[in-house]
Amino acid sequence: GGTACVVTGQPFDTAKVKMQTFPDMYKGIVDCFVKTYKQVGFRGFYKGTTPALVANIAENSVLFMCYGFCQQIVRRIVGVDRKTKLSDLQNAAAGSFASAFATLVLCPTELVKCRLQAMHEMQLSGKIIQGHNTVWSVVKGVIQKDGPLGFYRGLSSTLLREVPGYFFFFGGYELSRTFFASGRSKDELGPIPLLLSGGFGGSCLWIAVYPVDCVKSRIQVLSMAGKQAGFMGTFVTVVRTEGVLALYSGLKPTMIRAFLANGALFLAYEYSRKLMMKQIDCY
Repeated sequence: GGTACVVTGQPFDTAKVKMQTFPDMYKGIVDCFVKTYKQVGFRGFYKGTTPALVANIAENSVLFMCYGFCQQIVRRIVGVDRKTKLSDLQNAAAGSFASAFATLVLCPTELVKCRLQAMHEMQLSGKIIQGHNTVWSVVKGVIQKDGPLGFYRGLSSTLLREVPGYFFFFGGYELSRTFFASGRSKDELGPIPLLLSGGFGGSCLWIAVYPVDCVKSRIQVLSMAGKQAGFMGTFVTVVRTEGVLALYSGLKPTMIRAFLANGALFLAYEYSRKLMMKQIDCY
């Protein structure tokens, strides 16, 4: 699921990070794509793909594993049997709890990904003299400058994004599946309803938490050039100096990516889960 998500959405994610971190450099999504292609070539859209793959595979593996555990916790809280199907709202709460665990594996890999994606802009703006162009060079730079804890720059803003965001993510997905099932079992849904449900869930997530993600990207990228203020300090500085709309820079590529990538994520997740369950049943 994580692999399908990255392969489908990486170019749009790259545009999002560039526009969030350096909104003055780009007039919009088309301008960002054209300039990136002219300056770096097609490979520029897939900068940070390796850490993005690691991040998404690790995050979604932990997220969906903990989602099952958190569903059981929610069942205990509301006092129902282990096999009772939860409501869409209860599933949303379970997804929100699960995201807190996924954040711990996501934050370090996302920091490396964001830095690689915005490295060219950091050099153009003069914030750094020489950039790191490989995953290993970025990792080594973080360790040398900040030590192992440097990988957790932006952890609080990542948590602020993930916990409420995944409430809307799983809530939107489950509500959409309920709509398409219309009385039938959700497990009987075909690929198109699953794609649309995943896309709707992803769109709900990003609409709800986009300003938080914008602040997170700035903290993780700009901390390369020196000590960066925390979440509230960065948030207030952006609003004062650039206005509220700066917090929504890169929203368009994010929404395109959210629908495509999360549709692919849930389609791959549901079908791979069914395949694995069949294999288990055979034994």
